[in-house]
Amino acid sequence: MSNAIDQTRRMLSLVTYLRERPGAEVAEVARAFGISERELIADLNVLPMCGTSFRGGDLLDIDTDGERIWWHNVDDVAQPLRLAADEATALLVAARAVASLPGLRDRDRQALTRAVAKIENAAGESAEGSARVGVTFEAEGQVFADIDRALSEGRRIWLRYYSHGRGGMTEREVDPIRLLTEGHTYLDGWCRTSEDRRLFRLDRVAEIKVLDEPADPPRLEPRDLSQGLVNPAADDPEVVVEVGPGGRWVAEYYTHDLAEELPDGGLRITLRSSDPSGLRTLALRLGADGRIVLPAPLAEQARAAARAALAGYEAAE
Repeated sequence: MSNAIDQTRRMLSLVTYLRERPGAEVAEVARAFGISERELIADLNVLPMCGTSFRGGDLLDIDTDGERIWWHNVDDVAQPLRLAADEATALLVAARAVASLPGLRDRDRQALTRAVAKIENAAGESAEGSARVGVTFEAEGQVFADIDRALSEGRRIWLRYYSHGRGGMTEREVDPIRLLTEGHTYLDGWCRTSEDRRLFRLDRVAEIKVLDEPADPPRLEPRDLSQGLVNPAADDPEVVVEVGPGGRWVAEYYTHDLAEELPDGGLRITLRSSDPSGLRTLALRLGADGRIVLPAPLAEQARAAARAALAGYEAAE
């Protein structure tokens, strides 16, 4: 299983590993950590946003040419850490919020509690303001916690899940395999409803229940992540959608091959779908904020569906 806590642990170890191995080979590092080169590059894209301060000059200056990894300011960030008041406050608020997350493993909660106590002791009076600030996680955090608990206890889950391919809500029973993160967080699991392996995006889960029934997924090969998580088949029909500024969310929500900027601030998005007809619902949802351009038959179907929906509203009035 790979989740945010696992990734944090890996990246902390990665910093130590790279400090001792200047110019390390990407392939060698990926093998050492048991991850794909794509996952390693994703970690390396995050590390330059980390450091001892965000005031400039103290972030990790790490880059790669795709073959080797270089850390240019090892000595600069090796100095003893000094937390400013705002940094201590932000760190304490974040740590307390994560420690309160439902479903967090006890050992991780205890580790966070110990870390909070050490930071409070080191920060002294400058950390007092953090006790007056709280963070509440939204629904996806609860979904994550429930899935994490189901994985830990080896239990099946029930989902009410939005499938954009089917254009509506579906109910599934799933044997969870692991959590994966690439842009969004996904559940990799064996869907008992379709009797097949499926990926479920956590932000599309409307409702979740951890069942008493034990999870029993079939023995499966680890998912190949070298080309990314979500990969429509090469022979899936290609669909082109143009959206205005109010429809840019489509590029975040749908896996796509290309997203080109338009002069009005919108996007021309090229994607593939095994069931293009399911995208008619997307066109209706977009309304004036977007339209299907290609293929032409699908674009006409979407227009016909919009006209029928409009006629239905007019008849009701």
